[in-house]
Amino acid sequence: MILQTPHSGYHWNGFDREFFEGWYFRVTLPKIRESFAFMYSIEDPSGTKTHSGSAAQIVGIDEQYLISSFSDSHKFWAAQDSLKLGHWGETDLDICPQLLSIEAFDTHITQGYQVTATLHQGALPEQNCRWCYHTVPIYGWGQPQQLQEATAGWLSYLPIFEPGWQILMAHGLATGWIEWQGKRYEFNQAPAYSEKNWGRSFPLKWFWLNCNSFSETVGLAVTAGGGRRKVLWATEEVAMVGIHYRDRFYEFVPWNSQINWQIKPWGEWRIQATNGDFQVELIGTTNLNGTMVNTPTERGLVMCCRDTLKGLLSIDLRTRQGEIIVAATSNVAGLEVGGSGWDRAWVK
Repeated sequence: MILQTPHSGYHWNGFDREFFEGWYFRVTLPKIRESFAFMYSIEDPSGTKTHSGSAAQIVGIDEQYLISSFSDSHKFWAAQDSLKLGHWGETDLDICPQLLSIEAFDTHITQGYQVTATLHQGALPEQNCRWCYHTVPIYGWGQPQQLQEATAGWLSYLPIFEPGWQILMAHGLATGWIEWQGKRYEFNQAPAYSEKNWGRSFPLKWFWLNCNSFSETVGLAVTAGGGRRKVLWATEEVAMVGIHYRDRFYEFVPWNSQINWQIKPWGEWRIQATNGDFQVELIGTTNLNGTMVNTPTERGLVMCCRDTLKGLLSIDLRTRQGEIIVAATSNVAGLEVGGSGWDRAWVK
């Protein structure tokens, strides 16, 4: 049985034109300190607005960025009950878009992608990029071997948050290959991660940290994020930290923890969180310029997000009594800020 989190399926109701859904998949190659991040999005699936359609964005070697657009939203497909999606661009098939075997995809889909919880395959010939790898999920979101959790809690099942957010796989092991700008990168059991968003647009302002590859600590996965999001007719500032380590999940969320942060417009991320039993501090830094990527807004895709996949991240997780559970560092962390209002540090 494949590990599946809540919200793994496609959320579009078939009618709402003011809608987007986006997916993020990352594979880290720690030996060469490189990562590949794949970002897929569909906006106004009904195809009635000027910015309707789908896009595939990739950040790859040396944090180079590429984007490929798919103007025909009707060639996008996704399952509502599980993580399965894809988009066909150039193809000689005259059938409804659907999941294909690896061989059939290679033969008939010149441009496009397809993803499940365990398979990720695609080709963007105009960008000189192809990929195919399988993933074994290790951690979803929640205590291992138990029913998995919604990242935003039970209220995420109600249409009150804007947008919805779900970590699909906090940690997995990917095996396969990626061809990038004429060079083939093969990997075996490389750290992999995935998440998704859906709704009308991204938060007004946000930050994000993620890493599941630590040099001397096996099986540690960390994701943290915060934002100024819409809640019905109001806005709120919230944040969370989720840690999987040695088959245990440590969760710091607004309903069980005190969370503070100090995030610079770029270059430094600091988060402290405390709940009844544990305390954690995350510090992320980078001296790289980062890469600008597009995110869905009410005006369509807009380049308003800065990322690095080579951030420095330290984690210090302890009991409330001060006993160290894990202290670790990484130089392949994902660090991000996005939205507007970054003229000075965001402190809370």
